[in-house]
Amino acid sequence: MNSRTSEAAEWRREAWATLVLAWPLALTNLSQMALLATDAAFLGHLSTEALAAVTLSGTLFWTMLSPGFGLSFAAAAMLAQERGRRVGHARAMRRTLRAGLWGAVLAAIPGMLLLWQGGAVLRALGQDPALAEEAQRFMRAVLWGIPFFGMFLTLRGLMAALDRPWPPLVIGVLAVPLNAVLGWALIFGHLGLPALGVQGAGIAGAVADTFMFAALVLFVLRDRRLRRYRFFGRLWRLDAARLVKLLRLGLPISAQMLLEIGLFSAVGLVMGAFGARAVAAHAVALQIASTTFAIPLGLGQAATTRVGLAIGAGRPRAAWRAGWAAILLSTAFMAPMAALMLLAPEALVALFLDPANPGGPETAALAATLLFLAGLFQLSDGVQVVGAGALRGLHDTRVPMLIAAGGYWALGFSAALALAFPAGFGPAGIWAGLVIGLLGVAGAMSWRWAGLSRRGGLTPRARLAPIAP
Repeated sequence: MNSRTSEAAEWRREAWATLVLAWPLALTNLSQMALLATDAAFLGHLSTEALAAVTLSGTLFWTMLSPGFGLSFAAAAMLAQERGRRVGHARAMRRTLRAGLWGAVLAAIPGMLLLWQGGAVLRALGQDPALAEEAQRFMRAVLWGIPFFGMFLTLRGLMAALDRPWPPLVIGVLAVPLNAVLGWALIFGHLGLPALGVQGAGIAGAVADTFMFAALVLFVLRDRRLRRYRFFGRLWRLDAARLVKLLRLGLPISAQMLLEIGLFSAVGLVMGAFGARAVAAHAVALQIASTTFAIPLGLGQAATTRVGLAIGAGRPRAAWRAGWAAILLSTAFMAPMAALMLLAPEALVALFLDPANPGGPETAALAATLLFLAGLFQLSDGVQVVGAGALRGLHDTRVPMLIAAGGYWALGFSAALALAFPAGFGPAGIWAGLVIGLLGVAGAMSWRWAGLSRRGGLTPRARLAPIAP
């Protein structure tokens, strides 16, 4: 077999290995999006105001989740490199998991405290007092699931590092009907339960998050192959040294997530200046765009694991191939999704909005316009999230954080404000700014990965010293 044929075979093997790992992760992400889509569908049929209130609460809720996301992604990168080294990997992975679970709980506390007073925060930011009051009812119910969701994400990273992505997928899928039935009953007052509206949606979400964590813990405890790792041994002991290492790697990821989530949160708040219909239209368009984003997010998580395993095993060429394979796979998926949003935005919006509601036709028309603009940033959004995931596999997190700061805020948010207000494009101008920002971030992330993987290997600076077990 000549070298060209051998190289092609390596690419095929890597693409297949990435897909095998990524698609359960992506479907797990989709199950999380299905939880949100179910709430949006129920609340959209309840009233435009209810949907707008929960959308406003999401601007704070997802911002407060960013520390937990960052630490869980850092734990996944550490766990992958540790397993790739093989020698002493069981003890190292056990310590990292313990630090990750502690980190998830500690990271949740400040966000829970802020969300408890979320209505006051929204009013201080200039939002409508009635919508802020409704949003607070949702936040005070849903916040109890935050620490459980963070710990579930940490366990999911562990399962990916062990090539066992299926259990989180099954559990995530089971959580969807649980959330749907409970949300339907509590929002509208069925099955003998009181009609709680937005508060009912929050309770259902918290219950679903708790269920996912508890079910995954039970699986790990009962699985014969996983029991020998004793992952939950001495869980009550705080491993300060490993937690510090996790924080050193994870805080820049948290900051990057905060910058990204904060951008969309800030956009949601700015939408409030254009009224409840603009907020509801933004929510629908964002929900659809987030659903497609779940697939490249899964590919990015797979890239973190594949790159980390290769680096841990001392195979930089395989790490280079893993990163580029994931980026190419993301592009192949997002291209038809972009075409769908550009060609049929009205049909997609109709799945979420009832035109019989007051203001329904106007809201749907605006949502279709925003979704068309979302189609313009699909490719760049997929590239940037996979590029960031591949870089995390190298434990390269600080430069991506700076890229996010410049691309999302200095470029994207500034353009959004300029196009929405001085230029007079309103809500459409805000989303046009998102297109500009995401294009900038995607280009910079690709440039960073290309720089570290130049000449088919990884530069010496990228070959970070492994974390000692």
